Amino acid sequence: MKHLIKIHRVIIPVFLVLFNMSCAQDQRIRLIVRGDDMGMAQAVNDACIRSYREGVMTAVEVMVPGPWFPDAVRLLNENPELDVGIHLTLTSEWSHVKSRPLTQGRSFVDENGYFLPMVWSVEGYEGRSLMDWTLDMNEVETELRAQIEQAQRLIPHITHITDHMGFSGLNKELGALFKRLGREYGLDIFPEETGTQKITYQFDETTQNKKEAFIKMLEGLTPGDYYFLDHPGLDTPELRGFSHVGYENVAEDRASVTMLFLSEEVKKTIAAKNIRLINYADLRK
Repeated sequence: MKHLIKIHRVIIPVFLVLFNMSCAQDQRIRLIVRGDDMGMAQAVNDACIRSYREGVMTAVEVMVPGPWFPDAVRLLNENPELDVGIHLTLTSEWSHVKSRPLTQGRSFVDENGYFLPMVWSVEGYEGRSLMDWTLDMNEVETELRAQIEQAQRLIPHITHITDHMGFSGLNKELGALFKRLGREYGLDIFPEETGTQKITYQFDETTQNKKEAFIKMLEGLTPGDYYFLDHPGLDTPELRGFSHVGYENVAEDRASVTMLFLSEEVKKTIAAKNIRLINYADLRK
């Protein structure tokens, strides 16, 4: 009987500790703040690093075929604590700045050898999307493998993959290939598989309104894991040269994202809400 009492004295406190830890975890709010398209331009590279060093951004996605990828490699290796994903790329949407594949695949490039501009068929790009073309899946797989292997060789601390412009949602074959490559290369941190919810906001075209919308979104979060993504940039002559049909104010828009990620008001809201900023690697833990 005395032994049972001793066991209970040990087990019950341990149970209560574990129960309280579980309850605390159930009440927590965790948020990934992700910046996309590093490697696309110098103004994007610089904005992403600043958003990480001085702001709330916790993860960044790098485009291997991007013209500024070598500069991104340098910056990411100078910041090894920044969580990095490979932003696998099969399209090049800008009208006056183009990217080519790393391989010789012909089923997803235009007559000049550049990636097609769009994933889905949209007004202004009729006949020039992945949806409109018959993709050779062997060529696609070869290209995606080349991007993954080059990135892993040059940036040792990569943790995951994402898909530029959401191409993995185009059809079941692309979706299955995306997941399979992630698992094969050990980059299979997929937020939806961990119960992590994607969140977004609605805003007007001014920086102030975008910031207010972001803060309102944060204030409305309930306990759980979330991820938010946007595209930092700087309003420079270089980035003003980027545009496509329906998206002409790229530099101004992306500069407002950078200001949002650097905002002191946003930081205060995160602290007041007791939101824990995490990255993709934390989802695996």
